[in-house]
Amino acid sequence: MRPVLSLFLPVLLAAQSAQDPADLRHKLAAIQGRLGQVDQQLASLKKRRKGVLVEIQGISLQWDRAKAQVEGARLRQDQAQSEVQVIGREQTRIQGEVLHLQVDLRKQVRWMQAIGPWGDLGFYATFKDLEAWLVRGRMLAWARLQERKRLGLIHRLQGDLTAKEKALKEVLARLATEAREAAQLQAALRLQEEKLNAFLDGLQKDEAAQKQAQAELAEEAVQLERLLAGLLSKPKGEAFEARVAFANLRGELPQPAEGTLAQGFGEHLHPRFRTKTMQSGLLIAAVGGIPVASVADGKVAFADYYQSYGAMVILDHGGGWFSLYTHLLGLQVAKGQVLKAGESVGAVGDTVDGPRLGFEIRHQAQPQDPQKWLKHRYR
Repeated sequence: MRPVLSLFLPVLLAAQSAQDPADLRHKLAAIQGRLGQVDQQLASLKKRRKGVLVEIQGISLQWDRAKAQVEGARLRQDQAQSEVQVIGREQTRIQGEVLHLQVDLRKQVRWMQAIGPWGDLGFYATFKDLEAWLVRGRMLAWARLQERKRLGLIHRLQGDLTAKEKALKEVLARLATEAREAAQLQAALRLQEEKLNAFLDGLQKDEAAQKQAQAELAEEAVQLERLLAGLLSKPKGEAFEARVAFANLRGELPQPAEGTLAQGFGEHLHPRFRTKTMQSGLLIAAVGGIPVASVADGKVAFADYYQSYGAMVILDHGGGWFSLYTHLLGLQVAKGQVLKAGESVGAVGDTVDGPRLGFEIRHQAQPQDPQKWLKHRYR
């Protein structure tokens, strides 16, 4: 029997080693969670007032969704390839067992043929001692029993091999389907990228749209200050009391994530929109998906999707001090959760300018320059 596995050797060589199935399932579950969060953001976006920022965010979210789908398709391909390798190893093992049993069976049959059939009169005539004849007979009976056992085991293993062959064909068919779907999703992702770039290019040439974007950004900043003011007005029982006053940590805070400075604190001209904006914190260029850590002990005062800030977490450090983490890759903490310094707030997410983390420090809703609070400044 020629195994189907040998016909698909190039496919298997493409995956150098089988990935951990549990790890693949975990990654696929994370992708599904990410798609669910993107869908939530798209649904909430429909409730917001139409404008340039809403349109940009809508196109960006569709692009983000396409990227997640492409990643999911790739992981499913990896999963199928891993299954192919596992089945291939099982086939090799079963074939080895069958071969070993067949060799043993041939030896046994030759030995029994050399002795002659049990019960033959000529066979009895060669033994003068009846007891020796009976012992020889029991040996032949035992040998025939072993022969039947080996034949039964070979039959069962060949059935297992047929089942593995069928399973392999099904997985390979699924792998081919996954490959076609991945190609389609990749093409859809390119279309979304082109759509986003075309919109941004058009925005660079449209002065009216630029002014509208600037006005919307200013309005969002005002609304964020109102949100923080609302957090300050919470009952004292809900406020966080730190062991070390946050004000005493100036110049000692760790970086929330590894990266480089994309945009510092203060007024800037946006490179794409050509609009002047006040950056109330830092924009950190980082690798998408890397961890974002709390810079100090704090309580989650806000964890939700917030306008063009995307997934945003606000930590209350007590005494009217807050740290803000924006453009996160989904939400991994919940309101009311207490975090220690260094514990995960989330992960770096995407923006139209690439993976970015927005990081702010506020006192009584007033923005502070985070660089002055960090032990090691971003460069």
